[in-house]
Amino acid sequence: MKYPFANGDAMAARQIDLETILEELSGKGGDIWKSDACGVTRQGTQMPALVHAEAYSSETTRHRVLMIGGLSGGERDVMAVQSAASAYAGSESLRANLALSIVICGNPDGLSGGVGPDNGAGGDPTAGYPPAGDFFLDEQNPEAQYLWRWAAYMAPDAVLEIAVGESTTWESTDSSSELGKSLGAGSLGPSDSLLAALGEGHSSGIDIIPGYRITAPQDQLDAEVQRFFDALLAAATPTNSQARLQLNTRRDRSPMDVAKLLASQYGYTLDPLVYTQGVAISGRLRVGKLAGDLDKTATDIVPLVEPLASDIDSALNETAGQHLAAFVWCDELTTATDDQRYQNLLIGAADRFLGNPMGDPPPVCDSNYRTEDMFFAAAVLGRAFNLTGNSKYIDVLSGFLLGGEVQQSDGLFWHADDYPFFWGRGNGFAAMGFAETLTYMNENHSDREAILSMHRRHLEAMRGRQQPSGMLTQVLDYPGSYHEHTATTMTGYAVARGLRLGWLDESFRPFADSLWAAASERIDFEGGLVDGCGGTGPQPDLRAYLDRPATYGFDDRTGNLALWFAVEMAQLDNA
Repeated sequence: MKYPFANGDAMAARQIDLETILEELSGKGGDIWKSDACGVTRQGTQMPALVHAEAYSSETTRHRVLMIGGLSGGERDVMAVQSAASAYAGSESLRANLALSIVICGNPDGLSGGVGPDNGAGGDPTAGYPPAGDFFLDEQNPEAQYLWRWAAYMAPDAVLEIAVGESTTWESTDSSSELGKSLGAGSLGPSDSLLAALGEGHSSGIDIIPGYRITAPQDQLDAEVQRFFDALLAAATPTNSQARLQLNTRRDRSPMDVAKLLASQYGYTLDPLVYTQGVAISGRLRVGKLAGDLDKTATDIVPLVEPLASDIDSALNETAGQHLAAFVWCDELTTATDDQRYQNLLIGAADRFLGNPMGDPPPVCDSNYRTEDMFFAAAVLGRAFNLTGNSKYIDVLSGFLLGGEVQQSDGLFWHADDYPFFWGRGNGFAAMGFAETLTYMNENHSDREAILSMHRRHLEAMRGRQQPSGMLTQVLDYPGSYHEHTATTMTGYAVARGLRLGWLDESFRPFADSLWAAASERIDFEGGLVDGCGGTGPQPDLRAYLDRPATYGFDDRTGNLALWFAVEMAQLDNA
């Protein structure tokens, strides 16, 4: 799907030129590179990149290097990057020892033949690091936000910036290192440049990434870049950046360790009464069960939910699906305590989903078959069927999932009927909704095969949209949109559950593992997370989805959904 942006014919022509460069380099590199985008400009232009097959590998013996050009909008800089990339692609020795990823042009809307760094929106991608404000809603300089996050979580061993200039100068954030000395590098500035800020060690919550900048006449750049590569390869083994080592440490945690961490931070309130809070309480109960201290966890939770259990009628005053799905923990707490009030609370919530003609959205859901409601309905109706055995609950649920036409021919889901956008979390909601349904639906239910077929087709499509980092994106079919945490963990939860309960075969296991590795890197040691999309209903256009602010740090929605994924992966590992 192509999206219209008001970027004009000139911008479109420039984008086509960059795409041609990308295609030519991809052809020279063969299977070492995947064409990608590292961000989206204010005018909707995708920022072209080539990602090495081992760019995110923690086990590679190659030096992981990120090369960046075109921040100034200079076309000569882009050509210099193209030349350096071609030389790399043609060198068997370099390919054997370096995992080189490339941002071909960090300022595609500023391409101006070297006149200046203005990106056409009043911003300057050469400066302003570390960027502030709401990621990734920046009306002047979004390139800086995208480059900042993308480079930080690639965590290369070194970043090399290339620029054309009248004289040859090497600068480095690590000029006292052996590599810096061998290049004769001076200290790198200015202090708010991308490389300088990455070298300060406050890049998106992770540690230092050394940076090097070569400025030289165009006819000397190839030789200087080769000198950089030769000096890098002179080391007996790759020197991992501190950022890379830190992400390795995060990734090395077991799912259970992460689940315990998240359970210590999330699931201690039901104000407001909404699904995110309920998922966290359920997650705490699941962690308690796996850890062998379910009784203690349940005892801790009982006072929190007592106001709801003691006044069920008032508790059910909230009639929207997102609020009723807050009772997703009720069946688990009933089992843990034998208190039937929790079961009654869940059944009361499920009854609110009944009453509309079969196949229509339930009365507490929107009429346009929103993907959010697929999960809200499944979270309540599936459990009600499991508790009561009354088929009306599962039949209404399956009729709803099969009644809409929001799954498209490629397997992905529109956000809702008449909202033709492949929102990442919207597809996460669909994945979880179908997984929850299959968890409770009988094997012989007449709709099971149809539900399962839709679900498998969807997960295959999601696997095809996974980024080299392992993450899924805010808008699944628009490369360059940000790597979004909830889409990743919700899809991961659905895949891990399907593997554990047997409706997905082992070919899906690498998908689950790669989603987990990517998500766990973006969970810090205090339970903070990186880039979960803020709350949103259906939006009028693509720009609105791209502009949804991404949360950073403690966030109920992102943390709670990550908790469920962590527990499901822990259970899968123990299966």
